Amino acid sequence: MFAAEIRKRRIAGMRSSKWRWHLDEMFVKINGERHYLWRAVDHEGEVLEIFVTKTRDKKAALKFLKKAMRKHGSPEVIVTDGLASYGAALKEIGAEHRQETGRWLNNRVENSHLPFRRRERAMLRFRRMRSLQKFAAVHASVYNHFNQERSLSTRPNFKLNLAAALAEWRGLCAN
Repeated sequence: MFAAEIRKRRIAGMRSSKWRWHLDEMFVKINGERHYLWRAVDHEGEVLEIFVTKTRDKKAALKFLKKAMRKHGSPEVIVTDGLASYGAALKEIGAEHRQETGRWLNNRVENSHLPFRRRERAMLRFRRMRSLQKFAAVHASVYNHFNQERSLSTRPNFKLNLAAALAEWRGLCAN
């Protein structure tokens, strides 16, 4: 219920600082067919957007970027890997000057794939594209809720924040 309001406040706060997005795509097999899970992660490690497609081309990248920008606004810097589809899509949007690529610049989004891969293995893969999209969106929001940046706070504050997140989760699940 409050997710939209929280997102608006968070985005308003981000506008004043340098908001960086990290974009990447990963391969996911559905019934033996290769699909692509596109992910946008902000500079704090929070998953912003997830999108599943059958192709890994300019059209898919453009659709993903437009969806993410419509929902979260426009970032100052977009960090990508060397995939040419990103450059072509950003050029069409008119944001090619915001793109950064580099050898280790995209590690934030690469590391955000790991919790998803663990869950995917536990679930023994997916059978439909729609179920993958639904699961990935829910997994990202739950992961964002509990993923506290441990290195940014003291142990007592970290424990208080985690206890508050767990209490809120229990309250949501009880209803």
